[in-house]
Amino acid sequence: MKFVSDSKWVRTISRFGPLIALFLGLSLYFLFDLSSYLSFPVIKSHHLQLVEHVNNNRVFSAVVYVISYTALVSFSLPGGAMMTILGGYLFGPMAGALLAVIGATLGANIIFLAARHAFSDWFLPRAGSAIFKMREGFKANALSYLFFLRLVPIFPFFLVNLAPAFLGVKFSTYLMGTFIGIMPGTLIYAFVGDGLGAIIKVDANVDLDIIFAPRFLFPLIGLGVLALVPIIWRRKNPEVIRH
Repeated sequence: MKFVSDSKWVRTISRFGPLIALFLGLSLYFLFDLSSYLSFPVIKSHHLQLVEHVNNNRVFSAVVYVISYTALVSFSLPGGAMMTILGGYLFGPMAGALLAVIGATLGANIIFLAARHAFSDWFLPRAGSAIFKMREGFKANALSYLFFLRLVPIFPFFLVNLAPAFLGVKFSTYLMGTFIGIMPGTLIYAFVGDGLGAIIKVDANVDLDIIFAPRFLFPLIGLGVLALVPIIWRRKNPEVIRH
């Protein structure tokens, strides 16, 4: 009986643990107003100290940055764009983008696994038949769909993190689709961060919506459409797939 009871507690904790952790993380975030620390005015007023600290402790700073980015994404907190800009400013556009991609991918994988483990059994029976049709389509073309969702910045990042967990996407496919799919958008923000010093000097503001500017948005949409080409080709040539 004790073993059965212990197993029940383990199942309960494993199911509701991620939800509790998410609630606590969000509560601490808003209780201590942590969003105010990841804002342009704060970065602007402390930019010299930040640059000096990173220059003197580059490896340690990079590790802290990745961990912070991972926590930000895994708790579905706002601030990813500013975090990426900060990475480009402190580490340079290429290194900053790579660190941001690593942190964002780790955080996305954590919330993916948590959602699949804790919520899929509850969500799927209540989602209706449409979700199962969508699930089959997504499973057959998961990587192409993921690339599209990651490349085109009109879908909320946290939603794209969660949806594949309920649609039967393999973890390895999700990992690859996330890591590669977020690179173009991340590079754009990292290059904005590389010019942050000049922005601070002229006392201007950072445009976090820069990714929606036509010169950036249209190429990203183009890449997203290219990601869907394999799906379109399969539908146009079903006899080739069968053979």
